[in-house]
Amino acid sequence: MGTHSQFRLLGQRRFLPFYLTQFSGAFNDNLYKNALLLLIAYQTTGMFGLSVNTVINLAAFLFILPFFLFSGIAGQAADRYEKAAIIRQVKLAEIGIMAFAALALWFGWYEGLLVLLFLMGIQSTFFGPVKYAILPQVLGEDELVGGNGLVSMGTFVAILLGTIAAGLLMGHEAAAKLTAVGVLLLAIFGYLAARQIPETISEGSGVTGTGPAVQFRPVRETWQLMVVASERKPVLWAILAISWFWFLGAAYLTQFPNFAHSNLHGDETVVTLLLSMFIIGISIGSMMCERLTRHRITLAPVLWGALGLSLLGVDLFFAVPASPEPSTWWTLVTDPVYIRVLLDLVGIGVCGGLFIVPLYAFIQHETPSLKRARIIAALNVVNALFMVMSALAGILVLGVFNVGIPTFLLLLSLVNGFVLVAVWRLRQITSSSAVDK
Repeated sequence: MGTHSQFRLLGQRRFLPFYLTQFSGAFNDNLYKNALLLLIAYQTTGMFGLSVNTVINLAAFLFILPFFLFSGIAGQAADRYEKAAIIRQVKLAEIGIMAFAALALWFGWYEGLLVLLFLMGIQSTFFGPVKYAILPQVLGEDELVGGNGLVSMGTFVAILLGTIAAGLLMGHEAAAKLTAVGVLLLAIFGYLAARQIPETISEGSGVTGTGPAVQFRPVRETWQLMVVASERKPVLWAILAISWFWFLGAAYLTQFPNFAHSNLHGDETVVTLLLSMFIIGISIGSMMCERLTRHRITLAPVLWGALGLSLLGVDLFFAVPASPEPSTWWTLVTDPVYIRVLLDLVGIGVCGGLFIVPLYAFIQHETPSLKRARIIAALNVVNALFMVMSALAGILVLGVFNVGIPTFLLLLSLVNGFVLVAVWRLRQITSSSAVDK
C-alpha cells in the first residue's frame, strides 16, 4: 500500500460520501452554534429575563445535555441496525431541525433557537457512535489509522470553517437571514451525501437485529454504556485518554478569545489566527499518523503526542510577552515574540493529532463489532463529561482563584504529565498483545 493511501480513500465511494456527510454536519453544527452565540451576544439583551452571559452558558449546556441523556439509546441503535441507514435518518432529521432553525432565524425568534440547539445536540448524539463504528466495516485494518486521520482532520477543519463563517456572516446586515439559508442548504447537502453511502454488511454487525434491543431508558442506558466500556481495561484507558485531550482542547478553544484580548492585546483577527494555528496543527498531526504507524494499529505516536503537549504547553507559558503591545493578526505573523506563541500553538495541535488518532483506531480495532457503537457512545459521554469539567475548571481557576490564562494553561500542561505516564503504561500493556505486533 502506498504512502498516500489515506488520500486515495477520498476517491472511493466506500469512504467519500461518508466523509462529506460528517464534514458538512460538523461545519453546520459550528456555523449554527457560533452564529446563535454571536446573535445572542450582539443583537439581544438576554432572554427569559437572564443576562447575555447566562444565556450563552445555557446554550452550551443545552447542546451537550443530550450526550448524557441519549448516548445509551444511540449506541444500541447503531449496534442493532444498518449503519448507513441510521446516518440517512439522522441527516433527514437535520433537515427538519434546520428548516425550523431557518424560520426562527428569519423571524428573530431566539428563544426557539435555544430549543433547536438541544435538538441538534440529540442529532449529534445519534450520529457520533455511527461515525466511528462504521469505519472498521468499510476500511481494511491497514487503512484504519489513515481513515481516522482524515475524519479527525475533517472534523477540526469543519469546526474552524464553521466558526469563521459565522463570524463573517455576522458582519452583514442580514446576518440572521443569510445564516438561515446557509444552515438549511448544508443540511440538504449532508443528506444527499448520506444517500450515496453504501450499505454496511461486513462483520455480521450490519445485519438488522443482531445487536441488543433498543431500550428507551435514557439515564439507565447511558450508565449501562459505562459497564460495557469498562469490560476491557485497555479500551477504558484509551477512552479516558481521548477524553483528556477534549478536556485540554476545550480549555484552549474556550480561552482563545480572552487570551487574545488580555494577554496579547489583540483584536478579533488574532482570535481567528490562534484558532486557525491550533486546528492546522491538529490536522497536520492527524495526517502524519498513518506514515508514522506504517499503516499499523500502534500507540507509539500517542506517547510522543503526550510528551509534546506537556513540553510545548510549558514553552507557551514562557512565550507570552510580559507587556504586550496592541496587536493584529499581522503583528503575530511578523513579530518574532508572537511567532513563538503561534509555533507553540501549531506544535500543541500537531501533538494533539498524534495523540488522538491512534487511540481512536485502537478502540475501533480492540472492540467486538457487536459492541463497538456502544463503546463509541460511551466515549462520547465521557468526552462530554470532561468538556463540562474543563469549563468548570476554567471557572474555578480563572474566576475564583483569579489565576491568569497562561498560568491556567501551564497547570494543564503539568497535569498532562500524569497522562503521559498513564499512556506509557497503556503502551506497555498493549505491546505484548496483537496491537503493536
